[in-house]
Amino acid sequence: MKKFIVTIAREHGSGGRIIGKKLAENIGIAFYDRELISMTAKETGLSEAFINEIEDQKPSSLLYSLYMGTYVPNVYDEAFVAQSNLIRSIADKESCVIVGRCADYILREYENCCHFFIHAPVEARAKRIVEEYGEKVKDPVAAIKKWDKKRSNYYNFITQTKWGRAQNYNMTIDSSIGIDQSAGMIEDYLRHSGMLD
Repeated sequence: MKKFIVTIAREHGSGGRIIGKKLAENIGIAFYDRELISMTAKETGLSEAFINEIEDQKPSSLLYSLYMGTYVPNVYDEAFVAQSNLIRSIADKESCVIVGRCADYILREYENCCHFFIHAPVEARAKRIVEEYGEKVKDPVAAIKKWDKKRSNYYNFITQTKWGRAQNYNMTIDSSIGIDQSAGMIEDYLRHSGMLD
């Protein structure tokens, strides 16, 4: 089997992480999501809690500084750059599924890469975060919207494109059809595109 990478971006509560893990298990490749947090923390010496919060911040100096030809790094920028380098290093070594962390953008130049976006109706996601994820929130819909806004703001700033825009992905999937079915659709796409032999 030739080496390939699958990236999964997802709305909060859509089950994207679970779908990615299921896909990786089904086709026998590595899976990376929260593992990237501890790996980046080890690389940078920053705490895992801090790395986990990167996606809530806009690394505001990085792109502007690069554009202006001067770069005064801040700790958010350094963490993002370290995580980006780690994602590229993983993609260079092995077939894998990578969830989140702007991996679709970071690996946009990789020809052996397929990108997927997982979404679902807000009611289905609200039910999932309470019943499956065990999140204790007063208003699940408001919590989902808050998480999605953070993700989209971060992604849009880093990539200068729109989070969830269909043209940025090989396929978008409404996960309300089911976790197994969603993972199966991605696997079918990979087979038909020649990634899986």
